[in-house]
Amino acid sequence: MQAAVLVDNIGTDGLTGEWGLGFYIVYDGVKILLDTGSSGLFLENAEKLGIHLEDTDYAVLSHAHYDHANGMAAFFNKAGKAKFYLRRGCAENCYSKRQFYYKYIGLPKRVLRRYSDRIVYVDGDYELCPGVTLVPHKTKGLEELGKINKLYVRENGCFRADGFAHEQSLVFRTDSGLVIFNSCSHAGADNIISEVSQTYPDQKIRALVGGFHLYRRTDEDIRALAERIRNTGIEEIYTGHCTGQHAYGILKEELGDSVHQLYAGRVMKF
Repeated sequence: MQAAVLVDNIGTDGLTGEWGLGFYIVYDGVKILLDTGSSGLFLENAEKLGIHLEDTDYAVLSHAHYDHANGMAAFFNKAGKAKFYLRRGCAENCYSKRQFYYKYIGLPKRVLRRYSDRIVYVDGDYELCPGVTLVPHKTKGLEELGKINKLYVRENGCFRADGFAHEQSLVFRTDSGLVIFNSCSHAGADNIISEVSQTYPDQKIRALVGGFHLYRRTDEDIRALAERIRNTGIEEIYTGHCTGQHAYGILKEELGDSVHQLYAGRVMKF
């Protein structure tokens, strides 16, 4: 399989960066778009990379935040007829808590209704195609991480800590082990590795690709996470976006050559 980074905070080689993330993955001939970044920039970068998004077989949303979903309408309007696969928990209700107010950080308003014929909601472990599965969070008590990261959902007029029911991992079987994509890893990179390992107890975990949402965490938190990741036995991690450059440096210091930087235009082969 091969995965190209369409959007990341870091731009390179003539590709523009933005606060967001998006991938184009080719697996056994099947073409999958994962996330669309904060705008329609992913379309421009795909064109520069020679990627024809109109050939996409499946589109997947990792979670219901704007920096991964704001390009959905652009995809629907300009880039083919593939369905978009969302976790059942997705809704236009995600917020970040600021000092005195809650800021909306969710899906583009009305996108779910306007493009309902193009959207598929999934539950449980969902096989997208042979060898590719969408896996939900299975760790209990994730609302505590929601509070720590000041992330909330609004339901019935009230705000509650986000338990990330709208987030999912995209998991690929490869000859060298399972490759996990989870674009922001709000549930914790170590928890996500464990969730997938428990789902596939007979499979080795090869790599985890995505942001780790560490840009507001303390050095102590980051080093503790690095130790937990090390203890999972995973071979490699590819991270960027909401990990943040400071946290990336600490992960690199702690985990060495197993850590790789994401940037727009990077191509990974597994």
